Amino acid sequence: MATGRAAPTAPALDLRLPICRSYAGAACAAVCAITVLRLVWLAVQPAGLYPDEAQYWFWAQHPALGYYSKPPLVAWLIALTTGVFGNSEFAVRLSAPLLHAGAALLVYAVAARLYDGQTGFWSALAYVSLPGVSASAFIISTDAPLLLLWSAALYAFVRARENGGRRWWLLVALAVGPGLLAKYAMAYWVLSALAFVLSDRAERRHLGPLLVALGLAFAIYSPNLVWNWQHGFVSYRHTEDNADLAQPLFHLHQLVDFAASQFAVFGPLFFAVLLMLPAVPRFLAEPRARLLAGFAAPTLVMMLVLSFLSRAHANWAAPAYISATVLVVRWLFASGRRRLVPLSVALHLLAALCAFVAPAAFAALGWPLPAKYDALHRLRGWRTLGRQVGAVLARYPGFHLLADDRELIAALVYYVRPHPFTAAKWDISPFVTDQWDLSNPLSKYRGDDFLLVSEHHLVAEMRPSFATITRLGALVIPVAPGDERRYTLYLARDFKGYRR
Repeated sequence: MATGRAAPTAPALDLRLPICRSYAGAACAAVCAITVLRLVWLAVQPAGLYPDEAQYWFWAQHPALGYYSKPPLVAWLIALTTGVFGNSEFAVRLSAPLLHAGAALLVYAVAARLYDGQTGFWSALAYVSLPGVSASAFIISTDAPLLLLWSAALYAFVRARENGGRRWWLLVALAVGPGLLAKYAMAYWVLSALAFVLSDRAERRHLGPLLVALGLAFAIYSPNLVWNWQHGFVSYRHTEDNADLAQPLFHLHQLVDFAASQFAVFGPLFFAVLLMLPAVPRFLAEPRARLLAGFAAPTLVMMLVLSFLSRAHANWAAPAYISATVLVVRWLFASGRRRLVPLSVALHLLAALCAFVAPAAFAALGWPLPAKYDALHRLRGWRTLGRQVGAVLARYPGFHLLADDRELIAALVYYVRPHPFTAAKWDISPFVTDQWDLSNPLSKYRGDDFLLVSEHHLVAEMRPSFATITRLGALVIPVAPGDERRYTLYLARDFKGYRR
């Protein structure tokens, strides 16, 4: 019967054992060192917020039980960090590297509990250095809290299955419930746990406690369900729209693109090993490896299938790499290829330096990189745009801000000073398509005047809805050598309601 432990006489997390104390301390030190460097970099680097980050910050100004496209935990985290440290980009992003540090330590805990402290140390270091984690630790998104809570749920699941571990089912619930409040992808953990328990006769004795834990988790999550019910289930419909399954199906090139992207997310050596593991059935047949594979394979396979049917973003498979990291590290150790682990870690850290530090270093030397070589070019230019738009808006007291793009309005609300919280977005569609349509629709502002920042040249469509629209001029925002963003400013007076 699988207990989820390497040897009952040497529990890997018993810090009274000298070797475990050494590896646990080393893991904490390594993870903390990388996290401190990330925090320093967040504090000094010049890149602005990506519009999605600015949108989450806007949500955080109005704490709620749900939002149009996401459950609420990311906004609550931003409300916490900005409430303490102010509204700087650093404060908005502060929780991301800290959450990933917590996830890395939980990866250590899983690996050390299942195997030993050495596996735990290298698994933690491998996870915290993954290219996808380095990118996710640089921005605030729903992935960081999801991965922390997925890791916590997995560790609690490992402990709950041990003899005398029934109290750990409570922690399963306390991780899965908030995990669903972080991102609906936490449902993949639920499916993986149920599939693992049901697929093995020896594991089926845990079905009852697991169902009780999941029931409690659903109760914790339920306020967001109630919010969705009150708002036409907009978050669920947005998730369905993201999958884009209503469009023509079967796209081989999307499958190839998604699979290729996973070499960047998980690292080229690690992902190549992961793809090769099904050819090593003896290793995967071992109960601990089977458990780890059970929490990795379903998510990754679902995303591969979805990418073939429609599309899948590179980060959608990220939860699979919590247990996959331990699985790959353990196989490399067991197969005598342990040197590939530190090599992969070094490659991951080097890639992070090239992606995040090199562009700023070259720019400081007066040699800004072209956009195609700058991983952060989509984060650049928003601060300049906000400053210029803010200067124009200040000349027209009483005018609201209006834009014709969701990302544009999010960036402007953050970077224009003072923050134009009454800003609205043009959307003549009768359907709610984002949080602005839901909470601050343009229809509220009949008779009001606007400074319109246009990206999509929709003025002809807008003219029937205003008394007058007058062109002020163009804005050209340099982003990188060979790349710029162009906008046109207008004064739109006396909104009369949407008219076609």
